[in-house]
Amino acid sequence: METAVYPGSFDPFTYGHLDIITRAAIIFNKVIVAVSVNSGKDPLFTIEERVEMITGECQHIKNVEVT
Repeated sequence: METAVYPGSFDPFTYGHLDIITRAAIIFNKVIVAVSVNSGKDPLFTIEERVEMITGECQHIKNVEVT
């Protein structure tokens, strides 16, 4: 089983991020989207808000896990 990890701050989450996740989900058995903090940026959204947004946008992709 091949797993891909896609880390980033995703602040804001964009269609480009979603495109990469969608393409990775075709190639890998599992894609883990690891939402993190970028201390060099002032956040627009909290981590909880970003995880919720990304989870909602990826709900149709069954092999994606957002953490």
